[in-house]
Amino acid sequence: MTPVCLVCNESELLQQANDIAHQLDIPQLKQPPAEAELVLELNIEGLKLLRPHDKSVGALQVDFNDGALTWRRQHGGGTGQAIAKAIGLKQKKGLSVLDATAGTGTDSFVLAALGCRVTMIERHPIVAALLQDALSRAELNPEVHDITQHMSLHHGSSVDYMTSLSENSFDVIFLDPMFPHTGKNAQVKKSMQYFRDMVGKDEDADDLLAPALAAATYRVVVKRPRKSPFLMGKKPTLSHEGKANRFDIYVNKGMKDA
Repeated sequence: MTPVCLVCNESELLQQANDIAHQLDIPQLKQPPAEAELVLELNIEGLKLLRPHDKSVGALQVDFNDGALTWRRQHGGGTGQAIAKAIGLKQKKGLSVLDATAGTGTDSFVLAALGCRVTMIERHPIVAALLQDALSRAELNPEVHDITQHMSLHHGSSVDYMTSLSENSFDVIFLDPMFPHTGKNAQVKKSMQYFRDMVGKDEDADDLLAPALAAATYRVVVKRPRKSPFLMGKKPTLSHEGKANRFDIYVNKGMKDA
């Protein structure tokens, strides 16, 4: 069985496709085999992930020029947004933030648009490839590139990366680990459907908190479903609760007033 392969049929992109396939250690083909469960497709629009035998979900592509992100950047409330308050942007500007569970990079982009310097860590190689493709395409749009140039990407284990950091390496460390699906919400976001296929839930999510607390200067912010338990069972300094999500804030020092 070949669960993932890379498909590219555009001659000018074949070298790029070859580089991506080599990096991911997956086959590069002109057509996906019948047994392929997930397929990466590279064309002039960029890199996309799709299910060739299930058109109901559609393709997944990370796009920082997406209309919803543009609207949020322009009309989403600026530093009044819940994530901005949790990070501490009311108290200090230009924070350095480590997004240790980057996923599709939406939160990273929002924070970068608000003036943060963001380092993203993504351990799943296919998700990291989609992120890297989005960062590359963003260079073609000056307005978006003004934001993404303050974002960098590292592929690997967040625990290993944070453990290797010296104390106070980042102002804030942001964690948003995958949480088990309860089955109560039938309409799961497209990205989450793909992530559950490839990644599953983060069984080691608790392992993120201790190294994050050791490396963050001001605070660690954990984004969780509203009724989910605290990471490691450790009560935060304070929490900001919304309709669906909750931000647990662990204050190390400084910026005591959220």
